[in-house]
Amino acid sequence: MHTVAVLALDGVIAFDLATPVEVFGRTAVDGAPAYEVVVAGPRRTVSAGPMSLSVPHGLDRLIAADTVVVPGRSDPSASPEPRALAALQEAARRGARIASICVGALDLAAAGLLDGLRATTHWQAAGVLAARYPAVDVDAGSLFVDNGQVLTSAGAAAGLDLCLHMISRDHGGAVAAEAARTAVVPLTRDAGQAQYIRDDGLGNGGLAATLQWIEEHAAGPVTIADIAQVSAVSVRTLNRRFADEVGTTPSAWLTRSRVRRAQRLLETTDWSVERIATASGLGSATNLRARFSAVVGTSPTRYRTALGTAGH
Repeated sequence: MHTVAVLALDGVIAFDLATPVEVFGRTAVDGAPAYEVVVAGPRRTVSAGPMSLSVPHGLDRLIAADTVVVPGRSDPSASPEPRALAALQEAARRGARIASICVGALDLAAAGLLDGLRATTHWQAAGVLAARYPAVDVDAGSLFVDNGQVLTSAGAAAGLDLCLHMISRDHGGAVAAEAARTAVVPLTRDAGQAQYIRDDGLGNGGLAATLQWIEEHAAGPVTIADIAQVSAVSVRTLNRRFADEVGTTPSAWLTRSRVRRAQRLLETTDWSVERIATASGLGSATNLRARFSAVVGTSPTRYRTALGTAGH
């Protein structure tokens, strides 16, 4: 039977640990359990927020497992125990499938398992992952990334998406669909975690005042020349500074500012898409739908259905 080992380190996020335990543990094929699920770690007891958890298995079970899942920890900046990193590396050398949930990606990166690979994590930790491990190609927008042997997922519920994806890989869509029904979750979601990001962060760099100005004026008829004038630089210099400081263009930043404004209006009002398009600076409903889908990964209507608060 395929063994799934869930790594339990001190400070583990209980939700992240419970997700693979429950999803894999309740999956069946022809009425028989599809997986053996074990919880393993270097210590017999670990903290998990307001409670302590017993860890019944040592790292030897993790090294021998077919799939290893690394949950996030409440303090992702803390260095994982060397014994745990060595066990992850040995499991990978043996050919085990290695997956992370939420900020567990930082532990995979610490073990060197994400070097040269595309990876995701909780959007709030994406910048930390990119800064600390420059060899990792960080994709902050995806719910999960499958590189074959190594997989990563975004925060919290994205771990469910990843587990169902692995079940589908192992046993096909019908088994994964039944696992999704058991967990009472959709088998797939049509948007990435970009729909949950509040903003790109204005930071304290040289462009901070310019970025703040854009946020305050994005609903109006702002042009790139206007932004350059506010920054007291040429358009060419403005483009260079944006590339250096925020990794994108002034035009792309302006569009994201307008889309963020549209997100807030979808969440808090019952306005029509046409009215929101005007109020957000995107002009027409057609342009709003196109820009919104490109940035957020879903349509304004579906976003409102999933996250809107109007009428509540």
